[in-house]
Amino acid sequence: MSDTKTAEDDDIRPGEITTELPADFDAGIYFIGRISTPWASRKDCPHRGEIDGPLCTIEVDPRWQEALEGVEGRERLLVLYWMGLARRDLVLQRPRRKDRFVGTFGLRSPVRPNPIAAAIVKLEAVEGRFLKVRGLDCVDGTALVDIKPEFSPAEKKCHEADGS
Repeated sequence: MSDTKTAEDDDIRPGEITTELPADFDAGIYFIGRISTPWASRKDCPHRGEIDGPLCTIEVDPRWQEALEGVEGRERLLVLYWMGLARRDLVLQRPRRKDRFVGTFGLRSPVRPNPIAAAIVKLEAVEGRFLKVRGLDCVDGTALVDIKPEFSPAEKKCHEADGS
């Protein structure tokens, strides 16, 4: 995966508004792995992942492998990942195939100040530090930010009761 932007990536649609980005970051994050998908470019990616979509692989960095304890057996996971190819300065966007403008925080677009995406995925298998999942919508090689269990309302009550 390349984090190099093309001229096409920097284009904005007529009427969209950008803002000046802050000079410094407020915090830092650790990428804990990479995601392998069938999509080589942003144009190839689906707009939303489907739970019955193609099998993708989440590769967790070896230093975080022990953090996967308790993941196996879960039906679904919440996966957070970094959409590093996205613009970060748009405040007003015109979604594709729409004739109106929407504020960035009113959209699921990857174009946002902190391009963190979230997907609920179906966990198919755990193979050491590799998770086989369905439901992603990102470019091959995307940086992994975090993995959390996805709790249904019934599961949440059970886990609150036993303290997990």
